[in-house]
Amino acid sequence: MTTSDVLLSGDLDARHTRLIQTTGYYLAFITLGLISASLGATLPGLTEQTGSSFSQISYLFTARSFGYLTGSFSGGRFYDRFIGNRVMAFALAVIGLSMFMVPRVDWLPALIVLNFIVGFSQGSVDVGGNSLILWVHGAAVGPFMNGLHFFWGVGAFLSPIIVAWAIAQTGGIALAYVGLAVLVIPPIVWLLRAPSPDRPSQRAAADVGDAPVGLVITFMAFVFLYVGAEVSFGGWIYTYALTLGLAGVKTAAYLTSAFWGALTLGRLLSIPLAARLRPSVLLGGGLLGTLLAISALLIWRDSAVVVWAGTIAAGLSMAGIFPVTITLANSLMSMTGRIAAWFFVGSSAGGMVIPWLIGQRFESVGAQVTMLIIFVDMALASVVYLILLARARNRQRDMLQPQT
Repeated sequence: MTTSDVLLSGDLDARHTRLIQTTGYYLAFITLGLISASLGATLPGLTEQTGSSFSQISYLFTARSFGYLTGSFSGGRFYDRFIGNRVMAFALAVIGLSMFMVPRVDWLPALIVLNFIVGFSQGSVDVGGNSLILWVHGAAVGPFMNGLHFFWGVGAFLSPIIVAWAIAQTGGIALAYVGLAVLVIPPIVWLLRAPSPDRPSQRAAADVGDAPVGLVITFMAFVFLYVGAEVSFGGWIYTYALTLGLAGVKTAAYLTSAFWGALTLGRLLSIPLAARLRPSVLLGGGLLGTLLAISALLIWRDSAVVVWAGTIAAGLSMAGIFPVTITLANSLMSMTGRIAAWFFVGSSAGGMVIPWLIGQRFESVGAQVTMLIIFVDMALASVVYLILLARARNRQRDMLQPQT
């Protein structure tokens, strides 16, 4: 065997390993999407199960997102110190067990604690998947990052359909939660059998400390606002359409799936776009499209046609924003688990605060407050986006300057 044959064999082995690793993270993110989108579609059922009002049940969003925040922050440290695939598999196992328990709890405080645990584990899986796929693919991560979030969208699209089918079969939400718990098992098995990627070198990790604090905070503010809007739309569109009489129970579930399905399709389309367009262009287009879609929903709020069209347009527009933001950040700083954790602290806080705020105003103001708050949220995100572009240009200029 010649030297070139040995090199070719080694390259093929490395590609095979990367394929196995990437497949595991994609499977885990399908599961993550299934779990993330399940809360909105089961919200009326959980309200009935616990004898709560919408303002009270909205604390489930708060608990899950606060758990997400805590799990993201602590999870980043676990991935930097331990074998990444095992950490992710353990977090998925906790999610499965917790989802199995949800329909067996009829006391709201206990359900809040259980959703905190689900959120904590989700945060760990989320920061792990984003960190590990960065470690696997390095500078070429762009399309793979969009692919990762595409598969999250696949799970989020399927989740309301599974819930609607389970409710139609049994009249309750128990079967849906048990089914989702079972679907957690395949990615756990895959991850435990797949090799875990190496962590970034100590030199790369040290470079993170050189990243301007202002840049990191700006990224955190942006994902806070964006994720708050995404979680709010996906979590409240079911109840929003149902309350305004724009859809029945089954149709509202399909409307929720339409949002996640459009977001999934948008992420699929963004994979080739990410290889051709600058992140700033993709982010700007996504923000503009989202604002236009939400504006249509505010103006023609009594139209069932517009609510469908606006929902699909919002999903398509939001699709690439989060993965492109992570890709942009990776081009400006070395994304260790610890740095990625700060990003997910911001996103988790947004997913906690904005849906909760909608829940507090939903009954007193009316269902239309949902789209009003989301519009204001995305308008603020657009302002932060402009600040982010300025800071990114400064960072790129500093990185190009010779070191003395």
